[in-house]
Amino acid sequence: MNDRRFVNQYQPQTLVVATMLLYIEAVFDLITLSPLLIAAAVLMAAGGYGIANEKRWGYSLAIAVAIIRVVLLFAIFGTDALGFPVILTLIFDGALVALLVHPMSREYQRIWFK
Repeated sequence: MNDRRFVNQYQPQTLVVATMLLYIEAVFDLITLSPLLIAAAVLMAAGGYGIANEKRWGYSLAIAVAIIRVVLLFAIFGTDALGFPVILTLIFDGALVALLVHPMSREYQRIWFK
């Protein structure tokens, strides 16, 4: 039987939503056809897959990519990141960081991830 999965419904809700958000943002990054965003999409998809399969590297990768995306938004756009339409990207990236560093997510990965 194949134990690999793309979404693990048995994880806490914060990790399940974060995994789905990683995949959704990866798809939108692929649509842009920008080399930097394609690299981010591959890393986000890999992080989501790692989280779904309870791997520590996936969780670490997802946090790193999510934080780097928030920092780059402010580095590139400055205070304009708080204006429309960039703020929509900031909201999703910020929500992803919040879901990943939530105490429930951190505790679950500390105990169960290999």
